[in-house]
Amino acid sequence: MGLYHTLDDVDTRGKRVLLRVDLNVPIQEGKVTDTSRIDRIVPTLNELRYNGARVIMLSHFDRPKGKRVPEMSLEQVVPALEQALGCKVGFVDECIGKAVEDAVAQMRAGDVLLLENTRFHKGEEDNDIVFAGGVARLGDVFVLDAFSIAHRAHATTEAITHLIPAAAGRAMEAELDALAKVLLMPTRPVVAIVGGAKVSTKLELLGNLVGRVDRLVIGGGMANTFLAAKGVAIGKSLCERDLLETAREILKKAQGARCEIVLPRDAVVAREFKANAASQTVSVNEVPADGMILDVGSETLSDIATALSDAKTVVWNGPLGAFELTPFDTGTVTAARQVAMLTRMGKLISVAGGGDTLAALNIAGVTDDFTYVSTAGGAFLEWLEGKELPGVKALEKR
Repeated sequence: MGLYHTLDDVDTRGKRVLLRVDLNVPIQEGKVTDTSRIDRIVPTLNELRYNGARVIMLSHFDRPKGKRVPEMSLEQVVPALEQALGCKVGFVDECIGKAVEDAVAQMRAGDVLLLENTRFHKGEEDNDIVFAGGVARLGDVFVLDAFSIAHRAHATTEAITHLIPAAAGRAMEAELDALAKVLLMPTRPVVAIVGGAKVSTKLELLGNLVGRVDRLVIGGGMANTFLAAKGVAIGKSLCERDLLETAREILKKAQGARCEIVLPRDAVVAREFKANAASQTVSVNEVPADGMILDVGSETLSDIATALSDAKTVVWNGPLGAFELTPFDTGTVTAARQVAMLTRMGKLISVAGGGDTLAALNIAGVTDDFTYVSTAGGAFLEWLEGKELPGVKALEKR
């Protein structure tokens, strides 16, 4: 990769390593219900421990807004961490100050210590250099291993990198590598599949992608807005009518950039938004006045298959239909399985990200078949929008 400082560029042997991770994981009744983010940081943790580093873990949890909120304590994450690592994980109910400094002073090579929620301090979200300094004095090296927070200019993602040597952990490195392969140095043709409910949440994304990819497949509720912008009557389908002109501008920009836009030709239509509602597949030009488009039809899936047939790179964000309701998950599942199959055959590099996308790929049972699936939400979107991420910039080689 070469663009960013990684663990290969810093000496961590026997050092105190401040490891910033994202332990903002789902918890029910005091137990972690999804360990995906924890599993991703295990390789970095194991490597640091193998090198005899004393690992001091930093993370936020939820949004306490600078106040101490007991139910947002990171202590409840310790059992899941210990299970994933197979070792004892110490905990201090603070992240700066004498109690933490004393705990760090007692650490031995290979020890892991988790500090309390960084957002219990207002200085974290304010990117306060004084708060960052209080944290930085605990370590010799800073390692960021959470791309999911790289879009935040916070004290323990950005300010701290100005105070001690900083590098990307292995999970962060893998994410940056995967993203570079789809947008910075892609093998062409590049196909982007963008879905989801609203154009408004992905305006900048679409605007950036049409100038970077060869084909853009638009699905989900946002496709209805584009169809309406082209004069198609879409019945009672979800549509942002105030953005019709914006949709036309994106279509025009795509034409100028020679980016082929793939919009639905047919759709699965129902009269009510519920699982297993009576539905029919019709041409998008024949949507009943009282009908709602809830998924793409077979002809559209055929068009997507054609778009993917010679693709070398695919980036995916957002479902093609109301995937949370059967049978309106068919379009998303079918397309996802095709991308997965082509990836397994070695024909393309596939990168996907975003909360709904991850859920949809899990439903399709293909999450492990994609080249890379990002667990980041906002950071993944902002990267695809072409924005500079403070946590990523901080790790750049000057």
